[in-house]
Amino acid sequence: MINLPFPMVIDWDRTKTVTKMQVHKLAADSLTKIFKKILEVYGIDEIKRLGINLFGGSYNFRQMRGGTEWSVHSWALAIDLDPSRNSLKASKKTAQFAKPEYKKMIDIFYEFGWYSLGREKDYDYMHFQFVKP
Repeated sequence: MINLPFPMVIDWDRTKTVTKMQVHKLAADSLTKIFKKILEVYGIDEIKRLGINLFGGSYNFRQMRGGTEWSVHSWALAIDLDPSRNSLKASKKTAQFAKPEYKKMIDIFYEFGWYSLGREKDYDYMHFQFVKP
């Protein structure tokens, strides 16, 4: 469990906030550093304006959608951000996180050893994970 440096809002119920996130102990330090650096680089007002604070999930013991393999979320090694505007099937033409103003954010994830499925595979732009896809 990590303490977030800024509150996040649950994307599907924006009346609820999240101040902690369940994540694997091997990924906890890097994810904490990621969110601290995002806050430092963007500032809270820009984070809110861009929807970087929209929480879509972290630990979730389940199989991948449409598959039989376990999701990286099952090991608390993945998070989803702003899922409403970065759906599973969104591509670089439609995903919010594919826009230039999010490049720094995604670069910060890579700086600390995380990957963006959007950048790697051009789908599921909401999804960031601590293991190479």
